[in-house]
Amino acid sequence: MKKIGFIGCGNMGEAMLSGALNNGFVKKEDVIVYTKSIENLERLNKKYNIVMAKDNKDVAENARINVLAVKPDIYSEVIEEIKDKTSKDSIVIAIAPNFSINVIKSMFDKDVKVARAMPNTPAMIGCGITGICFSDNMTIEERKEILKFFTSFGEVIEVKEDLMKAVGSVSGSSPAFIYMLIEAMSDGAVLLGIPRKDAYRFAAKAVEGAAKMVLETGKHPGELKDAVCSPGGTSIEGIIKLEEKGFRSGIIEAMLKSAEKFYSMEEKEEKKYMKIE
Repeated sequence: MKKIGFIGCGNMGEAMLSGALNNGFVKKEDVIVYTKSIENLERLNKKYNIVMAKDNKDVAENARINVLAVKPDIYSEVIEEIKDKTSKDSIVIAIAPNFSINVIKSMFDKDVKVARAMPNTPAMIGCGITGICFSDNMTIEERKEILKFFTSFGEVIEVKEDLMKAVGSVSGSSPAFIYMLIEAMSDGAVLLGIPRKDAYRFAAKAVEGAAKMVLETGKHPGELKDAVCSPGGTSIEGIIKLEEKGFRSGIIEAMLKSAEKFYSMEEKEEKKYMKIE
């Protein structure tokens, strides 16, 4: 039996696959993959030399850990296809935001072991962060193994399942907010005369550096912000304008709106599969 299988392997799936291989979580001969796109499957085989499965059932039957890396709208279809080939000893990793652990188990019609995870797109460059929770029937050793898998392409934090919506907002959706920030900063730089290519790099490196300062110094973001703002200087002028435009409240409201959407998607699936009125 293979150690890990990927059912679907788009951008996020490949990021996870690449990290697992490059960081020694698994050997290439212990990985089995299936995607509907034969062209993509052959490309993955050529690039990583993994085992190509003949279909989704082949993955489920031959892998101890199964990563469901397909689009959320076909989760139920895929699970219906593989559930009879998935044993109770298998571990299912679900990365779709819609589905709770209980819903996943309901789809399988059995007490499967489930790791519900919320990775984010920076996993594609080995710099992701994942929020994760586990079903009660997983052992400590199994949980450690899955945590090790996710650390192969970034960091991972275990949370209670009812916090997964917040995780989706603060790490899943927020890269889009940061890209908007970088784009806006770059537009401002272009307006001030800096060439577009250089503007993107100035802005992106500023964001990268600021994030590293938070992570590596352990200082409060407000303290780091204060250190940039000299009395009567240029930075505090910019801060005042951001406050005037509701910058912080806008970010908070965006996160709350994102979490609200996560909640509504999860609630919809709970009602559908758990027969909740």
